[in-house]
Amino acid sequence: MATTLIIFFLSSLAIASASPSNHSNQTPDAVVEEVNQSINGSRRSLGYLSCGSGNPIDDCWRCDSNWATQRQRLADCAIGFGKNAMGGRNGRIYVVTDPGNDNPVNPIPGTLRHAVIQDEPLWIIFKRDMVIQLRQELVMNSFKTIDGRGVNVHVGNGPCITIHDASNIIIHGIHIHDCKQAGNGNIRNSPHHSGWWTQSDGDGISIFASKDIWIDHCSLSNCHDGLIDAIHGSTSITISNNYMTHHDKVMLLGHSDSYTQDKNMQVTIAFNHFGEGLVQRMPRCRHGYFHVVNNDYTHWEMYAIGGSASPTIFSQGNRFLAPNTRFDKEVTKHENAPESEWKRWNWRSEGDLMLNGAYFRESGGGASSSYARASSLSGRPSTLVASITRSAGALICRQGSRC
Repeated sequence: MATTLIIFFLSSLAIASASPSNHSNQTPDAVVEEVNQSINGSRRSLGYLSCGSGNPIDDCWRCDSNWATQRQRLADCAIGFGKNAMGGRNGRIYVVTDPGNDNPVNPIPGTLRHAVIQDEPLWIIFKRDMVIQLRQELVMNSFKTIDGRGVNVHVGNGPCITIHDASNIIIHGIHIHDCKQAGNGNIRNSPHHSGWWTQSDGDGISIFASKDIWIDHCSLSNCHDGLIDAIHGSTSITISNNYMTHHDKVMLLGHSDSYTQDKNMQVTIAFNHFGEGLVQRMPRCRHGYFHVVNNDYTHWEMYAIGGSASPTIFSQGNRFLAPNTRFDKEVTKHENAPESEWKRWNWRSEGDLMLNGAYFRESGGGASSSYARASSLSGRPSTLVASITRSAGALICRQGSRC
């Protein structure tokens, strides 16, 4: 009976989030009350089995105390433009046992590098807590999930993760920090191919010419270049539930103003906490379409959301707390163009909560709400952002208990 009720509750949430007209004629206060009543009513029905966080990704799997034996259910929980990322769904479980001994050319079985280069779909987990310091970029093959739930996994203090000409990647529940430049050496990216790689940028996660990517519940900080960068025609990406701190250029989406292939880029940025010590690029966008929804911005020094080359940016239901250190508390920055040009760029704010003098400079004719719904993600009221993002970053999960 409990299982039936859980399925019913999750199905109801999915229907509510997908429906474009549920809250169209209601005030924000009425929406908050309706959501709270729905959550409380479900709690009464489900008792201790109900998460009821209002975060549709988390409520898809975190209520299940058997998550560790049903890990691949996570792949059903993606939303936004990266919702089709399968990762290693339906593949075998690969357990990483060796945090050291990183060999970029001839990866050793049991290491993370050996796991991510395989041609077959793999769901990659970790035997115990570990710190992985790589010698070269970790170049991932397609159809892989890196799943850090249940242990404390850090990738850092060296080169970090590269998704190059790959698809169907899920990265979930790990710490990525202090990433450095590397390269000018051979790196294997499949069992049958290795090649020469020039110096990397030093990103936490670099996405290059790839699609169907989902990065969820990771903690990222203090890398040489970007925390997450997506360039060269990458698309169908969701970046959700991450906690980002102590970094300058946080997120670049689009290679350059002249690289027009990025016009097809579609990225959903949802339920993240942009925290202390961040300076700019949350994100910085070029050319494509970017749905920035229900994120919590508690710090920026230069700007929060910016871009150039006429990107479409739809900011929906975010909470922006302007820093006391800034005289000008503008959220946005239009770059590399005179006002006569950027006024035509389509940047819209809908239902955002502006605190401590924060303001969003809109431009263009308006990002269509129907286009935003094409990402299969309807924004929650900004007044719920604090609770929705409370668990952003890598989670502490224990087998046999709800995460």
